[in-house]
Amino acid sequence: MVTSNAGNAEGARIRRRARARAAAQWDRVAALPHEVGERMLERTELVKLIDGPILDAGCATGLLARKLARRYPRVPLIALDPAREMIALGRTALPVMQRVLASLSGIAPRWVCGDVADLPIRSRSLALIWSNLMLQGLPEPAAAFREWHRTLKPGGLLMFSTLGPDSLKELRNAFAAADRRHHVHPFVDMHDLGDQLMAVGFADPVMDMETISLTYANARALLHELHDLGSVNGDSERNRGLTGKRGWTRMINALESDMRECRVGLTFEIVYGHAWKTEQEPSQPADESRVVQLHRKPRR
Repeated sequence: MVTSNAGNAEGARIRRRARARAAAQWDRVAALPHEVGERMLERTELVKLIDGPILDAGCATGLLARKLARRYPRVPLIALDPAREMIALGRTALPVMQRVLASLSGIAPRWVCGDVADLPIRSRSLALIWSNLMLQGLPEPAAAFREWHRTLKPGGLLMFSTLGPDSLKELRNAFAAADRRHHVHPFVDMHDLGDQLMAVGFADPVMDMETISLTYANARALLHELHDLGSVNGDSERNRGLTGKRGWTRMINALESDMRECRVGLTFEIVYGHAWKTEQEPSQPADESRVVQLHRKPRR
C-alpha cells in the first residue's frame, strides 16, 4: 500500500488520540492484548540471556512490561508508547512503596512517550525489541521494522505480534451490507511481513499464526469494546463521512444475523514473528530466493 506523508501524519494523529482516549479503561477491556502478550511471554522462555536493554514498543499501561522486567531482572527495560496518557498510568500503576522497591531491585521500567516507527533511541543499542499488537495500526509496518533494525545491536532479537487479514472479518462483512466504503482497517498478511523483515536486513524471520475468537452479548457490546480499546481505521481510503442511520442499522443486523448461542462472534488472526539482526547491514533488496519460515496453528 502506498500512502502519502500527509496521510501518514494524519493517521498517526488519529491513532494517537484514540490510544490516549483508551488509556483510562485499557486494563478493563484489553483481554485480547493481555492474552496474546502472555502467549508471547511463554515464547521468551527459550531466550535465556539478554545482553543489554529491552524495548517494549507499544507498552500501553505497562502490565506486560513489568512482567518482562521480572523475567529479565537487572536488564534495563524501556517501556514506550505513543500516548502520554498510557505512559502516565504505567508510571503510577503500582503503589509508591512497590515502585520504590522495584527501582531499588533494578526491575523498574524506564517510561518513554514516543513513536514506535521513529524511536528516540540511539542506533545499535538494544538487545531485544518486543512489540505486542501494535504494528497493525501502522499504515506501513516496514517503517517500524527499519527503526527496529536500526536500534537493535548485531545479534539482537525482535519479537512481535500483530493482526492478520482475517481479523474482524465479521465486522468487515457486516459493513459491506451497509455500503461500499472502507470501514475496517486492512491488515498485512504474514507472508508480506516476512518479506518486509528481510528487506530491511533481518535474518531468517520465522512467522506463525493462530486464530482467536471472542464473543459478545450483542453487536453494540462488540463495537463498544473496540471503541474502548482505541481501535480506529487509519486507512487513507477509509470512510470519512457518517454511515447514516439506515446503513448503521443494516450493519448491526448483518453482524447479529449469525449469532450462535445468543452471542456475536469476532475473529482475530494473530500473527507472531521473530527475527535476528545480523552483523551485516542490508546493502541491497532482499534476495527473492530467501525463505521465510511460516507456520499455521490450529484454530481455537
